[in-house]
Amino acid sequence: MLKAGVLGAGHLGKIHLRLLNQSDKYDLVGFYDADEINGKKVEEEFGYNYFKTMDALIEAVDMVDIVTPTLSHYECAKKAISFGKHIFIEKPITNTVEEAEHIRELLAEHDIRGQVGHVERFNPAFIAVREQIKNPMFIETHRLAEFNPRGTDVPVVLDLMIHDIDIILSVVTSKVKNVSASGVSVISDTPDIANARIEFENGCVANLTASRISLKNMRKTRFFQKDAYISVDFLEKKCEVVKMKDAPTSPGDFDMILQNAEGIKKQIYFDNPEVANNNAILDELETFADAINNNTTPIVTLHDGTEALRVATMIINQF
Repeated sequence: MLKAGVLGAGHLGKIHLRLLNQSDKYDLVGFYDADEINGKKVEEEFGYNYFKTMDALIEAVDMVDIVTPTLSHYECAKKAISFGKHIFIEKPITNTVEEAEHIRELLAEHDIRGQVGHVERFNPAFIAVREQIKNPMFIETHRLAEFNPRGTDVPVVLDLMIHDIDIILSVVTSKVKNVSASGVSVISDTPDIANARIEFENGCVANLTASRISLKNMRKTRFFQKDAYISVDFLEKKCEVVKMKDAPTSPGDFDMILQNAEGIKKQIYFDNPEVANNNAILDELETFADAINNNTTPIVTLHDGTEALRVATMIINQF
């Protein structure tokens, strides 16, 4: 088993601690938190071993799980890499693209593995339809959240929208051509609600909306492609696939048939796959263990995390 240590024992950090502790692929050695009062509180409440210094924790493990505030990701990652440790780093990968690219360079120099915590890649609803998303030409996303003070140290684009940016970049096999966006600060010093339009060189267009001041939570993405409409509800972990095919010569009484102006008839049918239950955070951590043990490429690479941050930065620069 890989010896694992966690940097950061906030809300998400405690979830990572619990899951690493129960995983068969990791031996949770302990954690470090810059807030010593919080660190000792977590140690007393859950029994995890609290290290008084970051260096002591990093020295004692094989893999460092970085779940600190975004602004400290870069320094934490540099420190872990300097010790030759594999890093799992929460999204966004770093605060700036330049920092992310430097981390990638350091990782390659030390020949170690790194993965970014874009957890929606492991959402069972997305996994269920991933192979059916082929050359989408229009994508629409809505990621709305009720207000929570956590995360307001960064714009809503880095807090919420970046999840959808990563998903979109993972399915659109084309370079970004143009980005336009607008954002509004309501409660925070940075935008709390934002809308962005991403245009790709192949003609695909993605329209993204993110808000952290909504009255209800929503995480939905819709993919439109030739002869298919695919909807993913990341919150409810549900998906819907509506497809079209040439209509039969003699349709049945309950067949849904559409006819266009040219007289071409298409049959609409549903092809909804089964959605398996899983724990997405546990899965992302354990697949990273597999990548380390098997010397393979992690599912969400530091390159993926960097490109998501690059597009997110392009959006933020529009404000």
